[in-house]
Amino acid sequence: MAEAKPGVLPDHELKALFDAGAIRSTEPLDVDQIQPASLDLRLAQDAYRIRASFLPGADRSVADVLQEPGIELHRIDLTRQGAVLETGCVYLVPLMEHVKLPAGISGRANPKSSTGRIDVFTRLVTNRGKAFDDIPTGYSGPLWLEISPRTFSILVRPGDRLAQLRLRRNKPQNTSEKTVSIDMDLPDGQPVGWRAKHHAGLIDLRGIAKHEIADFWEPLFPHRGRLVLNPEDFYILASREAVKVAGTKAAEMAPIAPELGEFRAHYAGFFDPGFGTNKGGSRAVLEVRSRDVPFILEHGQPVAKLVYEDMAAKPSALYGGKRSNYQGQGLKLSKHFG
Repeated sequence: MAEAKPGVLPDHELKALFDAGAIRSTEPLDVDQIQPASLDLRLAQDAYRIRASFLPGADRSVADVLQEPGIELHRIDLTRQGAVLETGCVYLVPLMEHVKLPAGISGRANPKSSTGRIDVFTRLVTNRGKAFDDIPTGYSGPLWLEISPRTFSILVRPGDRLAQLRLRRNKPQNTSEKTVSIDMDLPDGQPVGWRAKHHAGLIDLRGIAKHEIADFWEPLFPHRGRLVLNPEDFYILASREAVKVAGTKAAEMAPIAPELGEFRAHYAGFFDPGFGTNKGGSRAVLEVRSRDVPFILEHGQPVAKLVYEDMAAKPSALYGGKRSNYQGQGLKLSKHFG
């Protein structure tokens, strides 16, 4: 594999890594767990409520840190009808998947789209990790997921998938960028976004289309083509531009220069090959939060950028099949809402 083409590994190469033992799991793979350019990661049987987020550093495992006084507050069994992860708390959950990456293969994790759209913050943690969400080449060991619900408490069970892993061979090739801006010019009567309600109910991660929108969200309508973001409120907005990712490319949402605004415009950022290639394209849905002060967003204002890079090979199947929840999307909440 070291002499093969650099780039993001497609689905058939991810499967080959499973077959070779470079990726292992405590349970058989789900049928749809391997995506065109990423692997969904599954929660194992326990969760640890921790005092604060941490990185192990170069000389410690995650288990070593959990054993230190004052780090672990209590352990939660997810197998007994699941468990509620509450807002304002930080949890660390071991994942079913383990890796033993070959030389030249590295990984990067990101929240799944449905995770970011319900304001659940996740980060991947590894033994001896010095950065979140990154797996260095040659890493061998377990994977952990830090989970922090920001607005809605969530009900989770073993096997739930909140994050995804993208593997790449060597350094990215032929990268390019595209700026995306905010859309405040929808037809009359249509909201341009949604604001999360405070003190809303519980979201069951397996309750697909089972939650009432009005219980969790309020629609937003601009005044004179602008919205004022309240500090620390959570918003779902959409890009003005249609996003298209060719079958030979993968894309990731990334921040733009901080001097363009005191807000964060994304949590979940992977776009698989084939995204938006349907007739009419697909908008990028943006998870937005103002940081410290009220902030005005106007129509066409740049909010994020898409970074494209080459695939190592074209995937066996492109995004947009029967199991794709967001192909052809406009302003769309997560799949949990009817």
